[in-house]
Amino acid sequence: MRNVKYTDSVNFRCLEHLRETSLDISLIHAGKEHCEPSHICSGTRDEYILHFIFSGKGFYSLKNGKIYTLSGGQMFLIRPGEPVTYGSDTIDPWHYAWIGFNGIRADRILKQCGFSANTWVLPSPVQHEIVLNCINNILDCKSLTFVNDLRREAWMFMLFSELAENHEKLSQKRTCENGNYGTKAYVELAIEHIKTYYKDGINVSDIAECLGISRAYLNCAFQKELGMSIQKFLIDFRMHKAANLLVSTPDAIKEISNAIGYEDQLNFSKAFKKKFGMSPKNYRLFKATTILYTEKQLTDHREDFVV
Repeated sequence: MRNVKYTDSVNFRCLEHLRETSLDISLIHAGKEHCEPSHICSGTRDEYILHFIFSGKGFYSLKNGKIYTLSGGQMFLIRPGEPVTYGSDTIDPWHYAWIGFNGIRADRILKQCGFSANTWVLPSPVQHEIVLNCINNILDCKSLTFVNDLRREAWMFMLFSELAENHEKLSQKRTCENGNYGTKAYVELAIEHIKTYYKDGINVSDIAECLGISRAYLNCAFQKELGMSIQKFLIDFRMHKAANLLVSTPDAIKEISNAIGYEDQLNFSKAFKKKFGMSPKNYRLFKATTILYTEKQLTDHREDFVV
């Protein structure tokens, strides 16, 4: 086991390599940093790491090619065994804090804080001062004593409880608001969620879970309000986004597949062909030919439009 390390400098404060005190959940490390411009971190971790961005900007890249542009007021999650890269902006580098943890309860706790299997980035529902207070108190308990073990984990749980409480309040607020409007409000919220997170590979269960309702009820709401299932709406939404990218960008089909939430290019191509009757490659060629033909017609008959 590596020796516990405590660092305290002007822009960086960190307590790391802590011993695991419980199979349930244990704090592994915590810290805060004012990053230098273009400060890059890359690799695969054995533990969960939850970052809270206070100010500045940066990026977060996953193994499937998805890249998030992040800024103050957001939080992002690193999961064990997932290769990631993240780094600060060259002009406005971020200031953030983090906790690293492990344990069999980690997934359940993160779910209560709003993170589903396909959610990596969320708005931070907790004020910066509360997060910093919890992190600072963890870092202040740097002496390796049993008492400090308890205090560090108490402040970790305090932070999780703040996140879970705020997520619960938001879910209750949505449920309360939606109760006044019925299925229409659920459909509107689901569409808003799709527009925001369709790139992240979300599925119908993720959307229903976020809204605090069952998948079956959400599907009934879409059938009632739009005359289609939510699954069809989600697929159609992604396919139209892909069609636009095929025409407006030179991006490879694999990149476009990833950009709309499909990790498997073959599944994307099948869904696209089912929607538009041709493969993504042929669609791009067809649209390019159509545009050239239209432009040629306008050029050839330009005099016809001159008054």
